[in-house]
Amino acid sequence: MNKPASKIYRTTNWSSYNRALINRGNISIWFDPKTQWYAQSQGKQGRNQTYSDTAIQCCLMIKLLFRLSLRMVTGFVQSLIKLSGLDWTAPDYSTLCRRQKHIDIAISYQKSSDGLHLLVDSTGLKFLGEGE
Repeated sequence: MNKPASKIYRTTNWSSYNRALINRGNISIWFDPKTQWYAQSQGKQGRNQTYSDTAIQCCLMIKLLFRLSLRMVTGFVQSLIKLSGLDWTAPDYSTLCRRQKHIDIAISYQKSSDGLHLLVDSTGLKFLGEGE
């Protein structure tokens, strides 16, 4: 029994191919300064939560997208906040671990030529683009 002949693919438009490879590594993450990053007082007994569900969801989304551990997420988010020029702090890994039990993260994303746009603003997390 003979093996089927493998197909040979040839790139004909090298400039477009190179541009597509470069764009695969392009990342832009923006934080809206109006985002409710810290939790508001609930008026209940006991200690109030420090970070809002939006902040926890944002960190867990980044964890899922980049396949990071919780400790790495804390450092990564803190560096993103610093680059954005905001005076927020990132949730520590124990807070993320405790709160991730109550927040489900599901990315329903279809592959597209534009890529995935993740926005964090005052209304929460949003996906924009084809297949949102």
